[in-house]
Amino acid sequence: MKYQNKDAFEVTNVFGMGSYNSDFAQYFIGDSFLNPLTDFQKGEFPIFNVTFEPGCRNNWHIHHADKGGGQILICTAGEGWYQADDKEPQALKEGSVVVIPAGIKHWHGAKKDSWFSHIAIEIPGENISNEWLEEVSDDFYKQLSD
Repeated sequence: MKYQNKDAFEVTNVFGMGSYNSDFAQYFIGDSFLNPLTDFQKGEFPIFNVTFEPGCRNNWHIHHADKGGGQILICTAGEGWYQADDKEPQALKEGSVVVIPAGIKHWHGAKKDSWFSHIAIEIPGENISNEWLEEVSDDFYKQLSD
């Protein structure tokens, strides 16, 4: 379900918006918010609820790992997009699950007319790193339609 109204969205965003994602703002077009669901700083498995305002998306990026690694997205509220390099964009809604293997160039974010949240799970691996790449252009993004 699309949510243009922030207050209506927050009622359905059961994992909470959290705080402005200032540490990674340089890799996003628009505002995103991060709510840690586990105490990863005390060694708990890192799980985050990531919220995107309408039109917000992250840059193309790659999760690298020598073994294992990658990312899982579990969509919990609103509607968004996911796209792997050389693939068509995939519409996301509540209940969508995306498994992103290590080494796959991709981006994800909100639809232009909806708030969007997903739980992000970083898959453990050996020598994992994240490489941030170019922005998803406004011209390309504006052409996306349901």
